[in-house]
Parts: sequence; C-alpha cells; structure tokens
Amino acid sequence: MRQDINTVQLGIVWQRLTGLMDEIAQTFVRTSFSVVVRENWDLAMSFMDADGRVFAQSSRSIPSFLGTMPRTLKAILERHPRETLEPGDVLISNDPWMGTGHLNDITMVRPIFRGGTLIAFVGSTFHTVDIGGAPNPFARDCYEEGLCIPALKIMRRGEENADVVAFITENLRESTETLGDLRAQFTAFEQAQKRLIKLLDDERIDDLRQITDQILDRSEQSMRAMLEAAPDGEFHDEVTADGYDLPLSIRCTVRKKGSDLTVDYAGTTGQIDKPINSVMNFTFAYSAYAIKCAFDPGSPNNDGSLRPLSILAPEGCLVNPTRPAPVWGRHLSGHYLPFAIFGALAQMIPERVAADSGSPIWNIYFKGNDKARRKFVKMFFMSGGYGARAASDGPACLSFPTNVANSPIEQFESQTPLIVTEKRLITDSGGAGRFRGGPGQRLSFRSTSDDPLTFVIRHERVKHPPRGFLGGLPGSAGVDMLNGERIAAKSVVAMKKGDVATFETPGGGGMYPPAERRLDAIRKDLVNGIVSLAAAERDYGLQADRLSLAAARNETKASKEPNS
Repeated sequence: MRQDINTVQLGIVWQRLTGLMDEIAQTFVRTSFSVVVRENWDLAMSFMDADGRVFAQSSRSIPSFLGTMPRTLKAILERHPRETLEPGDVLISNDPWMGTGHLNDITMVRPIFRGGTLIAFVGSTFHTVDIGGAPNPFARDCYEEGLCIPALKIMRRGEENADVVAFITENLRESTETLGDLRAQFTAFEQAQKRLIKLLDDERIDDLRQITDQILDRSEQSMRAMLEAAPDGEFHDEVTADGYDLPLSIRCTVRKKGSDLTVDYAGTTGQIDKPINSVMNFTFAYSAYAIKCAFDPGSPNNDGSLRPLSILAPEGCLVNPTRPAPVWGRHLSGHYLPFAIFGALAQMIPERVAADSGSPIWNIYFKGNDKARRKFVKMFFMSGGYGARAASDGPACLSFPTNVANSPIEQFESQTPLIVTEKRLITDSGGAGRFRGGPGQRLSFRSTSDDPLTFVIRHERVKHPPRGFLGGLPGSAGVDMLNGERIAAKSVVAMKKGDVATFETPGGGGMYPPAERRLDAIRKDLVNGIVSLAAAERDYGLQADRLSLAAARNETKASKEPNS
C-alpha cells in the first residue's frame, strides 16, 4: 500500500469522493418513495471518518443537515460506543436535541469497516412528512409533536431490527412511504461501503486518515486565510420575527480577530411555549453555513472549515431551548440566523452578503382523505423571493438558507384532491435598490374533495417583511387567505369542497439605494411585469420618464402578439 499522498493524488481522491457521494445520494433519491425526497431533495448524505469528522458530502444537500450530522453521530456514539458496532449495523434517531432540531428529520449512520477495522461512517438525514402526532403550530411541548426515536440500531449485522421497524410503523399514517425512504438509504449505505473500499484499494491508500487529515487541514487553512483578509472588529444586528402574540428578537454579535470568528446570540428572546424554538444543533448549522457562504464559499465544506468558528447562544433562549420546548417549526427562528449574521457582516464585508430573502421557507401541510378515501398527509414547499446580492438582483422564488426545491404541481395534484389554480410571480414584491430583491409568488389551491380537508400553516414575514440592506428597500410581506379573506399565518384551517386557499410568499429585500439602479434594468423589470409603472415612479423617482417607460412596455407587448 502507498503511504505518501501528494497534491495531485489528493485532488484526484477528493474529486472521486465528491462524485461517490453524489452517486450515493442519487441512489437514495431514485429508490425513495416520498416526493419530499424525490423532488424536493430534503436530504443530505455525508462521509465521516472514524473520529466523526465530516470530510465529504453530496453536492445537493440541505445545509442544516450537513451541519448537524456529525453532532448527531457524536451523540449516537455516546450510547453505542464504537467497540459495540459491527459490520452491517445501522443506527437511527430523530431526537431533536441530538439531530436537526425537530422530529420530522430522521438521521441514520452506518459504520464502514475495512478488514475488521472501523475506518469511517456514512450518514444521511431526510425529512419525513408524517412522524405521528398532530402537526400543530400551537404545540406546547415536544411531546405533542410526534414520535421521538432514541438512538437505536434499526439494522443489526445487515438484518432489520423488527422491533424498531414495528414501533415506527404503528405510529405513522403513511408508514409505507416513510419506511420506503428508510430502506432506500440501506441500499445507498451498502453502495457507499463498497465504493469507498474500492476507491482506497484503487488508490493504494492504507489509512483513510492520510486523506481526511489533509482535506480538513487545507479547508481550515483556506477559511483562516479568508478571515485574516477581513477587518477585525465587533459588529451587531437584530432581526425581528413575527412570532405569535408578540414579536421575537434575534440579536447577533459577530466578533472577529485575526483568523478566529465568534457569533454570539446573547440578548435573544427566551424560548417560548410555541413550536418555533431552534435547538443548538440547528442554530450552529445555519450560523456556520452563513459564515461559510460569506467568507469562503469555494473550498470544500467540512469539519476543517468550521474550526475557526465559535457559535454561542444562552441556554434557554429562542435559539438554544431546553427540553421539552416545542420545536416542530424550528426553521421559523433558525432560518433568520443567516440574515442576522449578514446584517452584522454588511458592516464589515458588504460585498459578500445578500439582503433578507423571503425566508423562513413557506410550506403547507394538507391532510384528509385522498381520492380513494385513504388518509394522506402531504407537504407543499413554496419559496419567497431571494434577497438582492451585492452585485446582482435576487432570483425569484429560490429558497435560502435551505435549498429545498419547489414542489412540482402535477405530482402534488396526482396525490391529493386539490387543484393548483394559480401560480405566478407577484408584481412589485421585490424590494427596490441598485439591485432588486427577487419577487415572491402567489399560489392558489382548490379543494375537489367530497370530504373536509385540513391544512396547517406556520408562516413568517407576514408582519415584518424581508429587510433591504445598505439603503435597499424591504420586500413585500407575505399573505395567507381562504376564499379571499385573510387568515392567521400560523393556524389550522378546514377546507370544504370548492374552497380556495391562496398564499403570497414574501419578496426579497433590495441592496443599495434605489436611485443607483440603472435605467435599462428598470425598463426590463417594467416590461417583464416585475415592477409596475406606479412602483417605478414611487421607488425610483422616474415620473419624468413615464412616457418612455410606458412606450417600452407597449412595444414589447406588441412584439409578442401574433400577427393579425
């Protein structure tokens, strides 16, 4: 076996590892049962070494899952030490404080052995729509929110643990879908084991640590170099979340000295008895992700790039709650964290941040009886507008900080007694600025069911819209309606046949003063219906140019009409 690893071989191995992880993730997706995995890609897959350090991941993974997975593995190994693990074992948990912060995300890990020696772990996390309980935006503690799976072996030496599978099955409405996703990962894990061993054999690598140490050390060096190049100092920001009866404050202080950076959430509102609390694992993951995006987005994302970072939050606060706080909607606070960090970093490195997006991501849980009178629970994702960047407009309806895909309408309609009657961009929803925020979208759902349906929503940015940065204007606030009448953004609503539920997602905030926007960019927005003439006059002060703007719009409209 070869013992020396040069730079060229390291690069080759790194590319092979990345490709291998993408192949494993595709195996999971293609053999999965749920739309959430197959279409939304609400999942992550990683390789961790024998010490539990992430060294490779699939390219298309949820940032929070990547950030929490090694912390979950550490907690699992406290209950199932390495010496108790055997080839073919798979461990499972969805404990919010061990995992991603709420019960709907299931994490599993499998030890990888080579010649009887444990050399690595392959891990995965995926979202399941049904985890028992009753999806409820008013849950008072985590016990109301569904089935909590402690750290258990769901496979022993390659065989399913029938007891674990049985108690999961008996707690779910749609056990076939969830168990199908679980078993799809067993297949992916087996592939990961074989392909990793083959890679090491092909490259004649005796000790995997020869690779992982170098990958992690180089990632750390890259992050430290980027941090060193930025100004030192202490910078502050505060984001206001809608909350429930009262708004909630997320306070953020970023302290940077040399190549070390600390994010501190001291002063943040205390945890509440509603399911909006973000456990520390989730808080850590999205805080680290924001720093990675701002300072060093190009290098591999792994344990090494996190070494210069410290994430602090007072115990018992909104972003570090103690058990048994309700946490089902932990993204309703956790998705604000990157924007609080960006708000602070805008004072340090304005060229590397984005304004507020229409996040936390919006989704809806529909439940009832399907066309065959079988019980169903389905979730529909719909993103708001992306915040403007320092050098470009924000895209429309693109999720951040999570990266789940928008739900495909045709597939949703085929699985539920609902018809999507409208899906369009909302004019004037993106915040004005030198660079405009991305527009939000409007979607309407009509019930065709003879039986009553129920939908559950827990939406933010309805009272406090996405902020603009550095002189940019805010995006539009979100709106929830049933039959044209506004409803509460956090509610459980009954629908009868013919009822129409409508949702307008928030628009992204703008960047830099609107007076600095190029006239040709405003004309293009007007022509495309992104901005109205009234908004162009109001936000960009272009009343004197009204006729030319209107003419551009009419000329383009005429060019699209068929010849008579």
